[in-house]
Amino acid sequence: MKKIISIVFLFLTTILSVFCAPNYQYNIHNANPNGTTNINPKEFSAGSMVLFIVDFSNSMNEKMGDRTKLRVALDTLTSILPQIPSNVQTGLRVYGHRGGFTYVDGCRASKLAVPMSVNNSGAILNSLYQTSAVGWTPITYSLKQAVNSDFAGISGKKHIILLTDGGENCDESPCTYSIELMKTRNDISIDVIAFDIFDQEARNQLRCTALTTSGKFYSANSPDELRNSLFESLNIDKDVRGTIKINP
Repeated sequence: MKKIISIVFLFLTTILSVFCAPNYQYNIHNANPNGTTNINPKEFSAGSMVLFIVDFSNSMNEKMGDRTKLRVALDTLTSILPQIPSNVQTGLRVYGHRGGFTYVDGCRASKLAVPMSVNNSGAILNSLYQTSAVGWTPITYSLKQAVNSDFAGISGKKHIILLTDGGENCDESPCTYSIELMKTRNDISIDVIAFDIFDQEARNQLRCTALTTSGKFYSANSPDELRNSLFESLNIDKDVRGTIKINP
């Protein structure tokens, strides 16, 4: 019964969010407020690969102070992504970017928005700003797609940074999947940034997902904590952090 109620609720919120989701514009001139590249390339090993998986579920439209959580995430990523050295391979997968009129549709709303490549920050930011937060939270499906499709044919260590403001709501377990994954793979680590999540069960699942893969779990309940979590995940030196400012 609880699952049926949950599906009905998600269905109704999906319909409403399609019409109410705010539309943000990306201005490339604001991507690097200081006009300089501040991240030390030595922080990245040769052949570094970072895939960002970003939550575009409807709850990202909720307010955090005077901005929505989505706006906070976009502002933060806009300041940080251009600082990544151009020779580092980066990519973007999003989920919740479209509504689902059935449970299956909503739980398959995940796509590789920007394939892995070098010099990719501009493409990732353009894609982020063209995406609306309207759907559900298929975390496990997104991780499966990242491992099986996005990284297909790519060798070397792979680093996933998962930014989510909620736990799995598609009747799967990212923790269980990560445990099974590590039985056959040792080339993937998952850092999880739990953005404004206070549900303990969701946090436990996400923490397990990170630690099982030798990744890190971060709890970010404010814009500053989100920024610092991304800095930590990207191994950016503390001295650099003070030179990157977030535009409100």
